[in-house]
Amino acid sequence: MSEEAAGGSMLVVYDDDDVDVDVDDDPSDQHLGGGGGGGGCDTSSTEDSPSHQTTLHLVDPTTTTHHHIPYIGQMFPTHDAAYDFYTHFAKTCGFSIRRHRTEGKDGVGKGLTRRYFVCHRAGNTPAKSSTQTKPQRNRKSSRCGCQAYMRISKTTEFGPPEWRVTGFANHHNHELLEPNQVRFLPAYRTISDADKNRILMFAKTGISVHQMMRLMELEKCVEPGYLPFTEKDVRNLLQSFRKLDPEEETLDLLRMCRNIKDKDPNFKFEYTLDANNRLENIAWSYASSIQLYDIFGDAVVFDTTHRLTAFDMPLGLWVGINNYGMPCFFGCVLLRDETVRSFSWAIKAFLGFMNGKAPQTILTDQNICLKEALSAEMPMTKHAFCIWMIVAKFPSWFNAVLGERYNDWKAEFYRLYNLESVDDFELGWREMVCSFGLHSNRHILNLYSSRSLWALPYLRSHFLAGMTTTGQSKSINAFIQRFLSAQTRLAHFVEQVAVAVDFKDQTGEQQTMQQNLQNVRLKTGAPMESHAATVLTPFAFSKLQEQLVLAAHYASFSVEDGFLVRHHTKVEGGRRVYWSPHEGIISCSCHQFEFSGILCRHSLRVLSTGNCFQIPDAYLPIRWRRISVPSSKILQNAPSDHAERVKLFQNMVSSLITESAKSKERLDIATEQVSILLSRIREQPISLQCARDTSTIRNL
Repeated sequence: MSEEAAGGSMLVVYDDDDVDVDVDDDPSDQHLGGGGGGGGCDTSSTEDSPSHQTTLHLVDPTTTTHHHIPYIGQMFPTHDAAYDFYTHFAKTCGFSIRRHRTEGKDGVGKGLTRRYFVCHRAGNTPAKSSTQTKPQRNRKSSRCGCQAYMRISKTTEFGPPEWRVTGFANHHNHELLEPNQVRFLPAYRTISDADKNRILMFAKTGISVHQMMRLMELEKCVEPGYLPFTEKDVRNLLQSFRKLDPEEETLDLLRMCRNIKDKDPNFKFEYTLDANNRLENIAWSYASSIQLYDIFGDAVVFDTTHRLTAFDMPLGLWVGINNYGMPCFFGCVLLRDETVRSFSWAIKAFLGFMNGKAPQTILTDQNICLKEALSAEMPMTKHAFCIWMIVAKFPSWFNAVLGERYNDWKAEFYRLYNLESVDDFELGWREMVCSFGLHSNRHILNLYSSRSLWALPYLRSHFLAGMTTTGQSKSINAFIQRFLSAQTRLAHFVEQVAVAVDFKDQTGEQQTMQQNLQNVRLKTGAPMESHAATVLTPFAFSKLQEQLVLAAHYASFSVEDGFLVRHHTKVEGGRRVYWSPHEGIISCSCHQFEFSGILCRHSLRVLSTGNCFQIPDAYLPIRWRRISVPSSKILQNAPSDHAERVKLFQNMVSSLITESAKSKERLDIATEQVSILLSRIREQPISLQCARDTSTIRNL
């Protein structure tokens, strides 16, 4: 045994000369010698040792003690005990180990007599044959021929079999890791069974892997980044649960849908099977989604840009915007492929869920097959392209082409996109193409050829519920990402979507209550403003209020067939407004109301000039009013399960509080009536089963 100090570090090399170390019979093994210092050298491999020019990184003696350093003659009851000891030593030093070679005495039949444990960077990865047809991952190996090792041999010299250290070298030809880095080595990253169950539970709720990590750090009271596993490990774990038999998975998915249908008759799903009786397509929607669509299904986003990666299935999501400006879920579909036939089936299934009611407008990605299917199945629906799905492709389309001018071009694109006049758009587009030299760019040519499907000047006469604004597009996209953030098994995806929808519904109720409890601040003092504030949701009223404030800066002039309205600083131009007080009809050439459901400043100016003190009911759309799902529908769809009915009642109570808090008079009435109702309820008998159910609910 020898120890050699060098610059405050310690080179440790041990070898037992009494033990035969010749293992030349296995040319595949790496050099395991302890060639540094003054100790012996194990030359058990035919491979060359590292060059003499290789820098050796030695163990700092202050990081460990002699008590924890392996030594020749050290005894262990089992080879696993020796492995655990060496593992602890390696972690202290800044590396990890792996089992390398095993040997039996006199060939075969005598059992295991010798083991080698080596540094995780020992050996060199052999070059892969170029004749292999299977694509290879271009991943760099961490192996660099490191020679650190520990060898143990089995002995019965002192009675029962034990394992004795017969060789040890601890010099490395690579950097050793700091304590805060060594824990990231794969050997030290583990996910316990309890943590696995926790991760799978989180996955069902639809939260992202990043959010899972933060929650578990809080639960375990550890600093960020100090869990015994990484985000990559969690993703690999989730992926491992997806590697299941696809046919069995689809059967489980159908069973899951049937079970949900048994519990909730208002849950709807449709599916098709192929010629081999395998699941081809499946679509579903929930009772609450169908109710929401009945009111807010006038403008719909059908996002088909995502896939269930575990099964490589295209995923389609129908979403919209409610009266409080929050995303709402309408339905979901999984398809075998993205053909016209598959998309047509999906659209038919969706219309079936919604009792044949098609939206006024539907927004999608630039998918030719989907466009053709929509033309056939929803001929009366205006089809448009989602602007945020287009903009998401801009970096790959134009970044390299435009270089430093990319941001300037993007700003000009947005300016053109938001114009009101088609003529202004056409002129501006030509100038933009010339200014940035994009005459022959195929993406620019394709965008221009489809401009009527995405540019606002061409869409302002169609209702889009404000879903083209940056804020709403981000909100909808974040809502969609919630369904995709943690996919586990296919059968669980229906459950995961349901959890995400329920979470969004609860969050929406809280945000709705917060909006309603906020005191509406009137800015103009006009009777139209105060009237609208009592009818519209805070979200919709804020949009109308913006137009009311701007209306004060406009002048109106009576002309043939209506009014001409323009800004008080302008002497030319303006918007044409037609108003018939007797018919209760008002319209403007800017098409603001048709586009968003909110009257424009031009129309409001004319109404104000004409001594109109309330906005006509027809221009306060139901979809933007302070409404909830009609009570008749609630009773019609009321579930029979006691726990579900309690949950439904909790929602009704939440609505009662929201409405009562709007004024002192409402609150007084609610308090009085609830007191009377509570007294009557307490007089009613309690059934044993309901008491058990109530106890169960309290414990949840």
